[in-house]
Amino acid sequence: MGRRLRDGRGVLVVHGELGDVPVPLEIAASYRARTKGLLGRDGVDGAMLLTPAGGVHTFRMRMPIDVAHLDRGLRVIAVGTMKPGRLGMPRLRSRHVLEAEAGVMAGWGLAVGVRVSVEVD
Repeated sequence: MGRRLRDGRGVLVVHGELGDVPVPLEIAASYRARTKGLLGRDGVDGAMLLTPAGGVHTFRMRMPIDVAHLDRGLRVIAVGTMKPGRLGMPRLRSRHVLEAEAGVMAGWGLAVGVRVSVEVD
């Protein structure tokens, strides 16, 4: 990634089989923002990037979420869906975690091996 991200908004670009798919992105880079994540929300517009992060949980969440673990080069190393009240296992080599509403990542073409990029506003 090269540069250190800060809390804020941006665009996630999924470079997959569907071409370059832009997705609205919230960036949670501070400890406080990563700790809060999607807790207490009923939905999210696009995705949230937790950075740095190796794993997530869904305790106190109101909705199931898709979770994608990214390596240092922003390549997807694991994708899954988590129901509320679960503890996800940390992934070896995971440096960033993407969270989104359950079911949407497949529509973006996000799968293991796909590279993403982050454009900051």
